[in-house]
Amino acid sequence: MTRLALIAHDEKKPDLIEFVHEHEQRLTGCELIGTGTTGKRINEETGLEVERMESGPLGGDMMIGAEVAKGELDGVIFLRDPLRAQPHEPDITALLRICDVHDTPLATNLASAACLIECV
Repeated sequence: MTRLALIAHDEKKPDLIEFVHEHEQRLTGCELIGTGTTGKRINEETGLEVERMESGPLGGDMMIGAEVAKGELDGVIFLRDPLRAQPHEPDITALLRICDVHDTPLATNLASAACLIECV
């Protein structure tokens, strides 16, 4: 079964929720994990179940990075807010790097997320 991570910064959470609604049929066949608040919102606002890690600033990005490092994820969708500084930027950079190191598909905007969904 395809296993995907879903993450979004606060300003991008509504975009991710809309994306999940639009792609719900495809995502239904996937095992989903996400950071704390993102996972909670997807669980509450869609028909999908997301396994929740910690919130990003509390280590959730690193927890998802660990899943990538173990080869446990087929892809990561991380809708980042490029216009706001994030207090946990080093963790975000580490997650992006670990995806590159392990050649794990990574989408950081809606266009690349749509491509990722079509490929997995």
